[in-house]
Amino acid sequence: MNLKHLIFRKSINHISKLSPKPASTISAAISTSLHPVSSVQSSAYIKNPKPFSPFIRCIHVSRETKLSYASVEANVVSSDSEDEDDGTTKEFLSRFVWIMRGKLSEVYTDCDKETINGMLLVIVEKVVEEMEKGGIQRMVGSKVAMPSQDFSEDLWKTVWEASNMVLEDMEKARKKERMKQFLQAEEVKEMCRFAGEVGIRGDLLRELRFKWAKEKMEENDFYESLQRFRSGKQEKGGNVLKEQAVAAEDTPAVASLPKRKGKIKYKIYGLDLSDPKWAEVADKIHEKEEMLWPLEPKPISGKCKLVMDKILSLKKEDDPSQLLAEWIQLLQPTRVDWITLLDKLEQQNPGIHLKVMELVLGEESFQTNVRDYTKLIDAYAKEDRVEDVERILRKMVENGIMPDSLTITVLVHMYSKVGNVARANDAFESLRNYGFQPDTKIYNSMMMAYINAGEPRQGEQLLREMETRDIKPSEEIYMALLRSYSRRGDAVGAGRIANSMQFAGFQHNLEYFALLVEAYGQAGDYDQARSNFDNMIKLGHKPDDKCTANMIAAYEKKNLLDKALNLLMELEKDGFEPGVETYTVLVDWLGRLQLVDETEKLLDKIAELGEVPPLKVHVSLCDMYSRAKSEKKALQAVGVLEARKDELGPNEFERIITALCAGGFVQDAQRMLQLMEAKGFAASEQVKFSLSASQVFSQKRPKT
Repeated sequence: MNLKHLIFRKSINHISKLSPKPASTISAAISTSLHPVSSVQSSAYIKNPKPFSPFIRCIHVSRETKLSYASVEANVVSSDSEDEDDGTTKEFLSRFVWIMRGKLSEVYTDCDKETINGMLLVIVEKVVEEMEKGGIQRMVGSKVAMPSQDFSEDLWKTVWEASNMVLEDMEKARKKERMKQFLQAEEVKEMCRFAGEVGIRGDLLRELRFKWAKEKMEENDFYESLQRFRSGKQEKGGNVLKEQAVAAEDTPAVASLPKRKGKIKYKIYGLDLSDPKWAEVADKIHEKEEMLWPLEPKPISGKCKLVMDKILSLKKEDDPSQLLAEWIQLLQPTRVDWITLLDKLEQQNPGIHLKVMELVLGEESFQTNVRDYTKLIDAYAKEDRVEDVERILRKMVENGIMPDSLTITVLVHMYSKVGNVARANDAFESLRNYGFQPDTKIYNSMMMAYINAGEPRQGEQLLREMETRDIKPSEEIYMALLRSYSRRGDAVGAGRIANSMQFAGFQHNLEYFALLVEAYGQAGDYDQARSNFDNMIKLGHKPDDKCTANMIAAYEKKNLLDKALNLLMELEKDGFEPGVETYTVLVDWLGRLQLVDETEKLLDKIAELGEVPPLKVHVSLCDMYSRAKSEKKALQAVGVLEARKDELGPNEFERIITALCAGGFVQDAQRMLQLMEAKGFAASEQVKFSLSASQVFSQKRPKT
């Protein structure tokens, strides 16, 4: 260990740099630890040293050792500092003598106390002599012991180690005493009280108290060092000023500064900042700072404030152009003033905000950029105001500002939301032309647009593109595509999406299996539908009413009534209770089979559930009663369907018309055809042929 760093500066100043003291002071310090012995005794023992002792050559002194202070100059110091130095010297010598006494006693075990004291006296006199010469500073400040002419190398090394040990002990004691003072400081006490109030107790509070006291002590030492440095500078400066004042009396005053030769060159981290190019960089930074941190808006008062209040109180149908023109003439606004006005409008009068913002974009003082147009377009797009968005786009292009990638992204989201697939696709391709790589949100918007438009294959292509770019689609997108394929009865597409979900690591939930059952059921593949239905049960999902209805509908495609009934019986054993969806499928199936009594029993069960029969039930009843030639019940069903004509689709219309023609209700069929055409649905050739044939071969309606 480098003992040089263990010696505190104050101890060195008090010990190694001590001013020479009078003989009485040194003698008193020595007498505190040594009894007076004659030098003759110690010299006599040194003449006859103990054999084989490591101190055989340790002491080579004259017969008489005396303290000489002839060369010491008298120094005038204050009484306080002198007492402090004397106390430090006494403490150092006392500790040194105590350590050296132990070392000498260990070596010279046969010597008596008087002899040991004599040896200590010789050693201490030499140490005091070195202290007077300043040699003790070199002795304790060096890494190795310095040889001496009077002591052997081994003895001098022992003295050197003992001196350093004493200084270390004195430094530790000094720090301990200072720490005691700072432990009682008011700031430390206040922090401890606060820590106790918040619940800190025991060892943790003790550690925190010592930590805060140590930090306070270090802070105090730092400011003391600054004060000493400042005092030294002031003393040095005072002497310099005196010398300059004396010199100034002989030399005349200089009227101007000396001329500088050459250019200033300065470097920071290796960069030559004296180059002129850095001035251009500073100007550009200043310009950017003005954009990021704009100036404060102008103060508004008087008539200008009255006009501004009128603008803020405008109604949605009012025209703000005249008030804006007056406000511009009074204030001469800059961009920051416009932004302040728009912010207040957005907070206090949002109804007029967009109208004013559109007018502001045409003002030269606003310094309109592409981002301002994008904000307005985004605001209109969130309200689905497509016409306003397109008008702002045209105005933007006319003013020479072309849409950027952010503006086009807003257009993609808007057109996808309103279902305009063609315009959404155009905007999407424009993004590609700009070199912009679509992110997950843009892909999701486009895929949902394709799905809502009934084009899941286009959405699936984008899905594959995302997978190619290592962009993981969300589970919602997979489910939306699977839902679209299932409703269309595309079992192949649904299977592809199901496999992709499995490879992507998504967990299979109840809706996943229900959609697969629906897809395979509508495709007529009841085996695959039943396989997915069984897998769902094995994974612990209980089939709901809709999923069971889809499975029954799959059996209906192949007219496998026995398997459907067996499935219902198995499910009822496990606690399943059929709902409206399942009963609706059974009503349609039994109605096609003309099982009127069984169908009416199912209607009673639907009524027991307290649910309103869905539209499909009324279509099935109209079909069944018409083919059964039950005029009264058929006309009742037709009346219900006419009341809910807005809910009917082309397939439902064709089924109703065909059933009425089969039952001989030609006039009712003709009326339903007119309703179908009024809604914009075109009847198929088969329906038209059936209606024409029924009109030719019409018979009298059967009476029930």
